[in-house]
Amino acid sequence: MSTTTLDKLKARFNPEAAKGMNEIFQFHFSDAGSHYLNIQDGALDVQEGEHDDPSVSLSLSTETLKGIMNGDINGMTAFMTGKLKATGNVMLATKLTSLFPSK
Repeated sequence: MSTTTLDKLKARFNPEAAKGMNEIFQFHFSDAGSHYLNIQDGALDVQEGEHDDPSVSLSLSTETLKGIMNGDINGMTAFMTGKLKATGNVMLATKLTSLFPSK
């Protein structure tokens, strides 16, 4: 995954929305390998690779993630059309837009 996409996510992180959370978001990018976000009570840590026990795993392209995060793509639509595959606590994926708001 390009560092710019990760840097944009980090810059948009909303610690308030992550208060009390203790979750691992695993991303499997079809075009950029695997990364995971470790969110611990308002703190964000981004790591490359696989986490051995993620809360939710998301498989998608970096373009799909960008589209979802900037509002061009509806996350539920991406899921229904197969652009996004999720396993684990799928409801956590719906929190991504509040954790990383565009404004």
